Amino acid sequence: MTTELTRGAMTKKALSVAWPAMAESFFVALAGMIDTMMVSALGPSAVAAVGLTNQPKFIGLTLFFGINVAVSALVARRKGEQRQDTANQILLTAIILGCIACVAVTALFVGFAPWMMELAGSNADTHEMAVEYFRIIMGGTFFNVITMVINSAQRGSGNTKLSMTTNLTSSIVNICFNYLLIEGHFGFPRWGIRGAAIATVLGTVVAAGMAVSSLFRRSSYVRIPLMKKLKLRYSRECAKSIWHLALNTSFENIAARIGFLATAMIAARLGTEEFAAHNIGMSILGLGFSFADGMQVAAVALAGEALGAGRKQTAKRYGSICQRIGLAISFILALLLFFGGRWFFGLYFTEPHILEMGELICRYLIFIVLLQISQIIFTGCLRAAGDVRYVLIAAIISIAGIRTLSTLLMVNVLGWGLHGVWLGILADQLSRFIMVSLRFKQGKWVDLKI
Repeated sequence: MTTELTRGAMTKKALSVAWPAMAESFFVALAGMIDTMMVSALGPSAVAAVGLTNQPKFIGLTLFFGINVAVSALVARRKGEQRQDTANQILLTAIILGCIACVAVTALFVGFAPWMMELAGSNADTHEMAVEYFRIIMGGTFFNVITMVINSAQRGSGNTKLSMTTNLTSSIVNICFNYLLIEGHFGFPRWGIRGAAIATVLGTVVAAGMAVSSLFRRSSYVRIPLMKKLKLRYSRECAKSIWHLALNTSFENIAARIGFLATAMIAARLGTEEFAAHNIGMSILGLGFSFADGMQVAAVALAGEALGAGRKQTAKRYGSICQRIGLAISFILALLLFFGGRWFFGLYFTEPHILEMGELICRYLIFIVLLQISQIIFTGCLRAAGDVRYVLIAAIISIAGIRTLSTLLMVNVLGWGLHGVWLGILADQLSRFIMVSLRFKQGKWVDLKI
């Protein structure tokens, strides 16, 4: 009876941490889809142009994603060890590192935008729009970085509601300015795709302001008044801990983004309409990722804190509980895709042949979401423990290797078109699920020190 009550209490705690993170990720993904829906009024070429920028943008943010994972894991672990001073010093150090890296990344990606869009697969219909959109959103990277680093520390401390609030507000600002600037309502200029990019940046500016203001709240585990009181400064030791986790995670993300970019390039060469349909499919997959990401945030915070307190079995149990919740969510999403896939694509397109492509993509998505959500949660547990090297190896083998090679074979050699693209994505998700779930079940990850 006690065990059942304990399991129930742990499930309740996992849900209390996870639901704001899931809501945050869901609404960010939903805002992205609404963004694409608004851009679709400009035609399939505009949808394809925005889609071309996705993977290069994420490659540019790769290092910062790595820093975020490191900060979340380290803050959660230090909270479990009851070392609030070190947790705050980790955040301060991460902000400094992020700002320095941001200057270089912004200059590089804005300067080489035309070449990057050509590499991503742009054509005469999409190149100029893609370059303009990409330069604007990468020009606002600083605000993104500030928000991401602060929110990752808040998540690591278990405060997922703050991150939800900042990103939800950012998404609302983005959608409002999309309405005003894409087609020029209420006297605002009709800027088309440029307006969509500016709206995105304005949303990140608001989010950054909210994230910084959170560091002045007394209730915040990480806060600027405490940093001043303790006279905390940049720490080389903290930087070393951050880089140890961040670099492995960044290499993992680079491998992932290279694989994703290769898939996008192959899909782009199938034609503008095929690529537009593919991008909507990826948006739906991103919606599934949003739920997985929320459960992963809970797994990192709860498993990381338990490991910091020396409760290894508790960390394992939190991982299993988060995975079971995620599996239930994935079944619901699979049912929605089975019954509502064509309707969903109908929100973006009216052409019957594109809707048929959408139905085809949804058949693969049904199976992919069942694997994706559990895989991401298991990966979060491994990251929380510091087992980032194994996650890196799994990503290189699966995304950069299996996904890319199988897609090339099935599309370029066998000529299977969109079937080949999505079979490659399915093969990647299956192989990653097998690798990380086996590692999780072995249990050696709980013995690692960070």
